[in-house]
Amino acid sequence: MIDKNDVSAVLDLIRPNLQMDGGDVELVDVDEAGVVTVRLQGACNGCPMAAMTLANGVERILKDRIPGVTKVVPAE
Repeated sequence: MIDKNDVSAVLDLIRPNLQMDGGDVELVDVDEAGVVTVRLQGACNGCPMAAMTLANGVERILKDRIPGVTKVVPAE
């Protein structure tokens, strides 16, 4: 099982880059399958590049730093 605190700590490392562009990210959940659910906020919420930010930024970094993370999905 992935520790939510570990995920939160990595998101804290990513957050300044998102905030430079007027956005932010909030951890919503981490499930038993390694799926991390996040909510993009600010300028990131609804941005046409949000899917790319999740896949190429947030997901890539989380997978690199936390074994067991399989996917990052946006909160509905």
